[in-house]
Amino acid sequence: MEIHPIKQDKWYHLFSEKARVLYPHSDPSHDYLHILRVVQMAKHLCEQENANWNIIMPAAFFHDFVNIKKDDPRRSIASKISAEAALEYLQSVHYPKEYFEGIRHAIEAHSFSAGIKPETLEAKIVQDADRLDSLGAIGIARCFATTTLMKRPFYSEEDPWAESRDLDDKNFGLDHFYIKLFKLVDHMNTPSAKAEGEHRISFIKTYLDQIKREI
Repeated sequence: MEIHPIKQDKWYHLFSEKARVLYPHSDPSHDYLHILRVVQMAKHLCEQENANWNIIMPAAFFHDFVNIKKDDPRRSIASKISAEAALEYLQSVHYPKEYFEGIRHAIEAHSFSAGIKPETLEAKIVQDADRLDSLGAIGIARCFATTTLMKRPFYSEEDPWAESRDLDDKNFGLDHFYIKLFKLVDHMNTPSAKAEGEHRISFIKTYLDQIKREI
């Protein structure tokens, strides 16, 4: 059963207002603006790949329903915790239950830390949309916002580019691009996301060339 377009608008507005409460600007890498970007990209990918927006929309809005910090020991199960909380909320507002399992899987599988393989097109799209927000210009901003929140320097004073040391993104912001972010495009699920990811990676490399020039 497809949700009527007018009701889709109703749900979008309701979820958007809920997201404003869930995602404060105290963490700009996971705030309401991040959610809006993920939802917008998920909608674009949904249209490109002909997927089910009724599953993707709530999953994209609530993929981080419970935001657990990266250094929290529960990090690997954060997406499962979020999925449970999201479904509890969706049940409280009487969202159609036939989409719940699809939503659950999409939220659980979106997380890099969870290591859950997305099995549905909708889950693949939500994962792609979230990962794309870690790349490009906004991805650079988010990386350094997280670095600042975790009280780490942008780079190693002695060896910024890890020429004589192991990469270590637990201590240096720049290292995160090489340890994780540059690898994300190889794990994109959809052709549309892979093309966008390659474009964003190219921009990051240009940015890092400029950083190298400056420091």
